[in-house]
Amino acid sequence: STQAPVSLYGATKIASEALAVEYGATFDFPVFINRCGVMAGAGQFGRPDQGIFAFWINSHLNKRPLKYIGFDGMGHQVRDCLHPRDLIDLLGKQFSAGEVPPEHRIVNVSGGATSAMSLRQLTAWCDEQFGTHAVATEATPRPFDIPWMVLDSTKAETVWNWTPTTPVLHILEEIADHARQHPDWLDRSAPF
Repeated sequence: STQAPVSLYGATKIASEALAVEYGATFDFPVFINRCGVMAGAGQFGRPDQGIFAFWINSHLNKRPLKYIGFDGMGHQVRDCLHPRDLIDLLGKQFSAGEVPPEHRIVNVSGGATSAMSLRQLTAWCDEQFGTHAVATEATPRPFDIPWMVLDSTKAETVWNWTPTTPVLHILEEIADHARQHPDWLDRSAPF
């Protein structure tokens, strides 16, 4: 839901959407709002607050501490991932669209259920790729944590004839290849 309360972070995203729409109306130019799932790909900043797939893979490969937080510490939180290449295709369609009704300018853009996985599933994938690595647990819940965040891109498919084409395993392999080639990536992209 985008209805309050959505967290301070969520509130800033909703506020920025409203500001963008107001700005477009004031200065008479089209504004498109693409609510993306988790962006994921090689070279992405390995930060725990953004880019969880890159953070997890880089941390696992380099045997850095990882922790399942909340939801009984089981790692069952689920997110979908979207490669930036797939977003570029949609942006090209929007930029060249001409006149678009306002109700078609806000869409969810994500990899959807086919690209979704839990932290536990991501850990199992990493274990197969890099060898096992223990993940700590902390069962204490945090406010506004979401157990299942998989966006529905049906509207983007209907309005823009858009669907993502990069499979989740390809995204994970691309991140892993980059992590192997840049073992210091976490230090450069997310200093602790």
